[in-house]
Amino acid sequence: MTDDNVFEMKKKTPDDIKKYIKIGISILVLIVIIGLFISSMFVVKEGEYKVVRQFGEVIRYESDPGLKFRVPILHTITTLPNKKMVYDVTEKEINTLDKKRMIIDNYAVWEINNPELMIANARTVLNAEARMGEFIFSVIRSELGTMNYDEIINDEGSTRGGLNQRVADRVNTLLARDEYGIEVDDVRIKRTDLPAENEASVFNRMISERESKAQEYLSQGEAEKNRIIAQTDRDVTEMLSIADAEAAEIRAQGQEEAAGMYNESFQRDEEFYQLYRTLESYKVTIDGETTIILPQDSPYTELLLGNIE
Repeated sequence: MTDDNVFEMKKKTPDDIKKYIKIGISILVLIVIIGLFISSMFVVKEGEYKVVRQFGEVIRYESDPGLKFRVPILHTITTLPNKKMVYDVTEKEINTLDKKRMIIDNYAVWEINNPELMIANARTVLNAEARMGEFIFSVIRSELGTMNYDEIINDEGSTRGGLNQRVADRVNTLLARDEYGIEVDDVRIKRTDLPAENEASVFNRMISERESKAQEYLSQGEAEKNRIIAQTDRDVTEMLSIADAEAAEIRAQGQEEAAGMYNESFQRDEEFYQLYRTLESYKVTIDGETTIILPQDSPYTELLLGNIE
């Protein structure tokens, strides 16, 4: 070294160069091996499938959470959901049995039950949902096409009982037939609407029908009221007639018994009878406006004057 800032460079021999090359290659190989080892691992999380494919063909799938392995480069991994999902089916228009147009909006709860078939035939979740939506609309259109509009919208008088289950069963049959590897758990109609151009006319018709029904109920009520009043009047008249007849019969019996008692009493004392008859005649002949002229010695006068001993 001739100066503080000048170093003497030692020339590298060919053996040194070969040594450095070997070290570099070893490091590169080690990095590649580590990279391949890391890339051979994959993690399966809760609520998902990991589908292992080789040259596009499904060779297996993993559903248990944890660390799994594959052959790097040769195997590719596709992630699919392993849980129940909700698919909002696009609203569409159908025709009812009575030729009414209506818009149906529904949703489905579904899941993947065979990832291998799902990848093989549907390829993606979007494609699976699209095919499922087509089947759902087709089945609902067929089912509701056998019902009248009023039956569909009227929950109380509806014949839709079991419709959701029937739709789900038929859709699952179609999905199983085409081997899509998915299953529908439930299908629900969340909204039924009329096309905008039909709403006003249908609402007016419904109002008219309700008013007509209300008037019919009022007429039936009025007729029933009149029938009840007439029947009550007949019952009252009949009861009064029966009561009058019974009262007349009772009065006749009483008068007959009274006459018998009078006769028996009068036969015992004829003078008392004469007095009684005279007193009874006073009730008829004497009032506040009656004027009677009688002889002084008349028995009638004596009775009035109280001179009878």
